[in-house]
Amino acid sequence: MSNKVLITNAQKAVKVPSGLRILIRRACNAVLEYEKFEGPAEISVTFVDNAAIAELNNQYRSKPMPTDVLSFPLGEGGQYDVDGNNGCKMLGDIVISMERAMEQANLYGHSLQREVAFLTVHSMLHLLGYDHENGGLEAVRMREREEAILLQLGLPRTVSYTE
Repeated sequence: MSNKVLITNAQKAVKVPSGLRILIRRACNAVLEYEKFEGPAEISVTFVDNAAIAELNNQYRSKPMPTDVLSFPLGEGGQYDVDGNNGCKMLGDIVISMERAMEQANLYGHSLQREVAFLTVHSMLHLLGYDHENGGLEAVRMREREEAILLQLGLPRTVSYTE
């Protein structure tokens, strides 16, 4: 049984490039494979604009400003609810600001596709319980995983990201 990646475009600020949905599905599958995730998973990915992500960021993190991506994990400690319709473990939601992704792609000098793939991989690791908020070793481990997975996707890092 395969993973389900539900993708919704809820913004009109940035045209979604053709092939981006396929790339997001590949990125989600690559993370699950890399992490040896047991059983099929369901992930929801939504594209929004800066205004919408700023609202969510304020609501959930008390930061009233746009950010590039937000992760809403549904699992805790490796335990997930299962969707009765398809038997998939529900990992959670990824919300990407397409406006912010476009700004960052321009800033770093790479494609929107590569930026969105990075944000998807980063967010998927959050859904699986990784965290970088406290910095230190955990942040380094998360970064190493991102690098390895992006390399597998044929998207090696071209510049150094800073949190």
